[in-house]
Amino acid sequence: MPLTEDPSVPVIFIEAQMQADSRFYGRYFAETHLYLYQYQIERPWRGLVILRSQPQNLGSEVPYATLLNHPVQRLHLNDLREETDLPLSLALLRLIVRPDAALPDAAKQVLAQAEGQAESAFQSILNSLEAILINRFPKFITQEILAMLDLKMADMRQTRFYQEVLAEGESAVLLSLLERRLGPLPEEQVAHIRALRLPQLEALLEVVLDLADGSALADWLAAHPVDQPSAPE
Repeated sequence: MPLTEDPSVPVIFIEAQMQADSRFYGRYFAETHLYLYQYQIERPWRGLVILRSQPQNLGSEVPYATLLNHPVQRLHLNDLREETDLPLSLALLRLIVRPDAALPDAAKQVLAQAEGQAESAFQSILNSLEAILINRFPKFITQEILAMLDLKMADMRQTRFYQEVLAEGESAVLLSLLERRLGPLPEEQVAHIRALRLPQLEALLEVVLDLADGSALADWLAAHPVDQPSAPE
């Protein structure tokens, strides 16, 4: 929704669709027009549909041909793979469809391109880049994601990723979440959680919202003793 009061500035409906869906077009236009009707919009409108490739089996275009020519524009990310000198916003979006092997270098290029941006814009780009990498490499640990980005190219200390995961530490973040949910924890439980290894911390993070009370946390910790490092051979 535009911030200006100028009635000639359009409302923009943005949708990203990466998978096939034979009912996509019907649903997109139904929801768009329902919004226009319910909120009695008196502005022009435009649509931007971000897709992985063409064709993508999104349903018949025939009933919506006029709308798909105008006012809706479709952006196919695969068409951008070989483009050079892309605007920063498109270079960031293209990371979604880059091959795994090419993704680290492409991500660093986006960071380098973003360095001249205003602080708030740079922060937003870093957070978006973080989200893309975490979704593309869900099994990577924090250090692997940061190594992929090459910290010399950007001040990652200002990112949500660094502040919430590295600066405070995985265990500290988890303890904060648990104390918000369950109240102050016994010292022995705090010590136990601080001693957990990263895979155990990640497992606890997955169930933290399901823990009803302190006894549920105690049961979980009893079932997950602290891993002891292997003795040297």
